[in-house]
Amino acid sequence: MSDVLVLCYHAVSERWPAELAVTPAALDEQLRSLLARGYRFATFHEAVSAPPTGRVVAVTFDDGYRSVLDAAFPVLSGLGVPATVFVCTDFVDRGGAMSWRGISDWAGGPYASELAALSWAELRTLGAAGWEVGSHTRTHPFLTALADGPLEDELVGSRARCEEALGVPCRSLAYPYGDFDARVVERAAAAGYTAACALPTRASAAAPLAWPRAGVYRRDGRVSFRLKTSPTLRRLRALPGGPALDRVYRAWPRRRPEPDARPRSS
Repeated sequence: MSDVLVLCYHAVSERWPAELAVTPAALDEQLRSLLARGYRFATFHEAVSAPPTGRVVAVTFDDGYRSVLDAAFPVLSGLGVPATVFVCTDFVDRGGAMSWRGISDWAGGPYASELAALSWAELRTLGAAGWEVGSHTRTHPFLTALADGPLEDELVGSRARCEEALGVPCRSLAYPYGDFDARVVERAAAAGYTAACALPTRASAAAPLAWPRAGVYRRDGRVSFRLKTSPTLRRLRALPGGPALDRVYRAWPRRRPEPDARPRSS
């Protein structure tokens, strides 16, 4: 039997005070703590579809920020840990800042450079190092709000672009904002995805195309990270009373937010 833990990160930065940007030092400490607890690391697709026995963790990064290469990759490489990065394909190689609801407020200020996207060349560098590159759709929409045609375009188009640019199968998907329902899951399967993940705010039992993740943010300290990664608490979250447990967790004191920090998104 395997205990499969999937972590949801976004950006990694010393200077950006957004909640979705953890520091390199925090990332390093968190992953070392999992290694000390006996976890083995795998890409998301491997962890979901063919996990090694025992404790398994998949590190995932949503959105495709360039800081994943600049700041996260050195940390993970030093630990011998692979990861999965989910990219919004319409922003790759486009230049300028990525923009959608939840991050667009940062685009006009001193942290605009933090919204830069990875290029296809940079994604190939990660792929050559054993990382998985998955889809986060083309433009980061709320998928349940889309009609069938645009929904298919977001799912099929992003997967096809990843495969064309990287020359390897794209089998994994992360739903933007964690927004999905039975229709979206059905369309994701029809588009060729065999693994997909949701957000930590969506408590549910694990399924290949609706895999829950533990989200890690800038305010998370050692205690909150340990709670989020606890096998017992993760099992409890999947039970019918899981939403009540989530409300208790969200009330747990964590690191004080830094000045200028805005709400997180995924």
